[in-house]
Amino acid sequence: MDMDSASTVVLQALTQATSQDTAVLKPAEEQLRQWETQPGFYSVLLNIFNNHMLDVNVRWLAVLYFKNGIDRYWRRVAPHALSEEEKVSLRAGLITNFNEPVNQIATQIAVLIAKVARLDCPRQWPELIPILLESVKGQDGLQQHRALLTFYHVTKTLASKRLAQDRRLFQDLASGIYSFACSLWSHHTDCFLQQIYARDEAAALSSLERTLLSLKVLRKLTVHGFQEPQQNMEVMGFLNAVFERLKQFLECCRQVGPESTCREKLEKTIILYTKVLLDFLEYHPCAFIPLIQRSLEFAVSYVFTPAGEGVTFERFIVQCMNLIKMIVKNDAYKPAKNIDDSKPESLEAHKIKTAFFTHPTLTEIGRRLVSHYFLLTEEELAMWEEDPESFAVEETGGDSWKYSLRPCTEVLFLDIFHNYSQTLTPVLLDMVQNLQGPTSVEDPVQLLMKDAVYNAVGLAAYELFDNVDFDQWFKNQLLGELQVSHHRYKLIRRRVIWLIGQWISVKFKSDLRPLLYEVILSLMQDPDLVVRIETATTLKLTVDDFEFRTEQFLPYLESIFGLLFQLLQQVTECDTKMQVLHVISCVIERVNIQIRPYVGCLVQYLPLLWKQSEEHNMLRCAILTTLIHLVQGLGAESKNLYPFLLPVIQLSTDVSQPPHVYLLEDGLELWLVTLENSPAVTPELLRIFQNMSALLELSSENLRTCFQIINAYVYLSATEFLQNYAESLCRSFCDLLKDITNEGQVQVLKVVEIVLKVSPILGAHMFQPLLPAVFRGIMDGERYPVVMSTYLGIMGRVLLQNSSFFSSLLTQMALECGQEMDQLLGSVIEMWVDRMDNITQPERRKLSALALLSLLPSDNSVIQDKFCGIINICVEALHDVMTEDPETGTFKDCMLMSHFEEPKLSDDEEPPTEQDKRKKLLALEDPVHSVSLQQFVYEKLKAQQALMGDQGFGVLMETVDTELVRQLQEFLQGL
Repeated sequence: MDMDSASTVVLQALTQATSQDTAVLKPAEEQLRQWETQPGFYSVLLNIFNNHMLDVNVRWLAVLYFKNGIDRYWRRVAPHALSEEEKVSLRAGLITNFNEPVNQIATQIAVLIAKVARLDCPRQWPELIPILLESVKGQDGLQQHRALLTFYHVTKTLASKRLAQDRRLFQDLASGIYSFACSLWSHHTDCFLQQIYARDEAAALSSLERTLLSLKVLRKLTVHGFQEPQQNMEVMGFLNAVFERLKQFLECCRQVGPESTCREKLEKTIILYTKVLLDFLEYHPCAFIPLIQRSLEFAVSYVFTPAGEGVTFERFIVQCMNLIKMIVKNDAYKPAKNIDDSKPESLEAHKIKTAFFTHPTLTEIGRRLVSHYFLLTEEELAMWEEDPESFAVEETGGDSWKYSLRPCTEVLFLDIFHNYSQTLTPVLLDMVQNLQGPTSVEDPVQLLMKDAVYNAVGLAAYELFDNVDFDQWFKNQLLGELQVSHHRYKLIRRRVIWLIGQWISVKFKSDLRPLLYEVILSLMQDPDLVVRIETATTLKLTVDDFEFRTEQFLPYLESIFGLLFQLLQQVTECDTKMQVLHVISCVIERVNIQIRPYVGCLVQYLPLLWKQSEEHNMLRCAILTTLIHLVQGLGAESKNLYPFLLPVIQLSTDVSQPPHVYLLEDGLELWLVTLENSPAVTPELLRIFQNMSALLELSSENLRTCFQIINAYVYLSATEFLQNYAESLCRSFCDLLKDITNEGQVQVLKVVEIVLKVSPILGAHMFQPLLPAVFRGIMDGERYPVVMSTYLGIMGRVLLQNSSFFSSLLTQMALECGQEMDQLLGSVIEMWVDRMDNITQPERRKLSALALLSLLPSDNSVIQDKFCGIINICVEALHDVMTEDPETGTFKDCMLMSHFEEPKLSDDEEPPTEQDKRKKLLALEDPVHSVSLQQFVYEKLKAQQALMGDQGFGVLMETVDTELVRQLQEFLQGL
């Protein structure tokens, strides 16, 4: 690329690429894409974005193209990689000046320099760091800031490399520049503090920006730059200085007030200081031990004493709580159960923590957490009134505890309570005692306090197991509170029903459940929406509990289910609808077929909800889950849902439709339960299978469910299904078997085995292309036992139930192998006998015996030669399946099934699906369950004897081990 002429055309293309007109924009983008691999293109881009006279948007785009090019073409091994000569020139051009006037472009340039540094520094770019340090020392304010910005991004990028060699290089860099970084940070910090106290906010803001950048550099160097940072005095000196600087900056917050232009950046810097401590604690817990005392003193004083009043802000409080939590919870600070096995550092840390967390300190922390931080704020109460759904979802959802004050407070409370329960249990119980009896609705402070204390008792339910008689408390106090209907008492009604939900799986007598259902029924009609939503959540926890008894719940089912449905219709937020749907799903799942009389309204409403939720895939997932449980509950009656159900399955499992990314897993599960509960196949149900080929091509983690769906179709209507889809299915299976794990092979082969079991004639014809591979697998003595067992199961079906096909397969394989048919048959029988131990399922072992016996009677010399092996397999199988009748002393085949009986079920047992019934009926026709092995052996041996004559048969029997003959005679006694 000729630089002079190229600059003009590239500049023109970049200008056009910033256009809003797609007719101009698209060709320009295509032209730039073609130039990406041209030598000299990135040198032109460098000149363009370094030219401050050009349009900002054009320069911005030039930086972006350059940055993307580093990812694609900078590595030596990349296709169309940049030449080493051009890279030398580009590296030099990137650090010639740090005077970019536009902040956003300056940041992008810093990032792209860091990207190059990640690949080239320090080996190919040793001058980068020295030039950055020199520029940072300069007097020019803009140059100093831009160099510092770049210095930070380079440090951040190099610190993120994780290979051992890269980490060593970063540690070398850190030890070389740490002193400079510390002095830089200290200098800018002092400047800022002087300027802020002199009320020169403009200068202070500039210094604060530099303080923030130099602190960001120090954070990366401190956390990632030293293997044993506790041995470096400068590192430990910096960390100790952090506490003083934090105090100074917090005082600045008091000085400048909330309206100051510095306030936002000041708070950012304070948070960054806490991140330094938190990161150091996470990566170097042992090196942090000397800082435990100061950290706890600092955090506790600002969060739990008046010292923090007027200077703290929410994010800072969250960070301090995280610091306390990480120290309390850190495994490195806990002695081993056997003290003698403890590391000295663990004992030292434990000693510091024990000395700090005295009884008065813990009591104060516990009380303050509950009585101050657990109180609902004015903003939360206003949100409850104005937007109850958002309030309910936010309260129950709980964001990440690391960033939001309420969940962070609750997590800290739980961790401290767990570690110091002996001290804190009496404190909490005392707070409960002080709030006995109903609270006046005219006393909002006491209402909020009771809400907070009950919250604490709910969170600590497992810890309080031995100290609270919850059943008595429920009957004597909480029930009464739930009956106070005043509008202001909704705080307590909602908290009490939540509290019961927390205790339900901890300590709640089974015989109190009906009383609880009465309460739930009442509160589901509460005037307050938040109370109703919370009650629904507690209902879910109640029916989910292992002590749930369907018979206790049934008297309330109709009313509660109707109220849940009303709530589902009433709420409007996507998250709340999901929440209520999960409750409904849970109820349907637990009561199963008992739900049938009450689901009419829900069945009518779900199609409308599905249509409304077109843009909300997570809500659609919740609808799918509900449908899964609904189909299971309705059983064969679910066929009435097909007009809605089948299009939903069709969309959810169609990989050409974008929503499948979210819906596929639940969609497949719904497809499966629909088939399992279908009383008969329908053309529409059959048509959905068109989605399967693409799903099998995905070879995803959903493959197992796909195979279950195929099996379900086979059980439902083998003939129709195979006539429509066997050819495409066989192709898919052949492709899958080329590149699949042994476990995957077994899954595919099991489907073939089931097809042959259900439809031996049609199945063998349809899967003809697959069967030679099975035959070869047996001949080659497949080493993986489960695969070999499945091969023999398939061949057993063919041999026993479709002998003419077995003969044609034998002929085909003999031609392929260049062997005589008899010789090949002999080898197969020999391998079968040899690998019988691979077969562990009794059904398959009996099948093998029946299949090999089906070769008799025979005058074929090869079969007679293998007679001993066949008898060996038969005797083994007889041992597996024959049970002795203790009264008569005779043996009978325990696998025989003579008739189909509907099982008697208890209330908590799920009834059989339609597929379960189909499998039972199929088993009645299966030779494994309909043919007595004992009788079959007897008849085949008699027939062989008749064919050969007594003398010939006697000679044949002499080839069998005498002990085997004795056992065989024992099994055949009485026949």
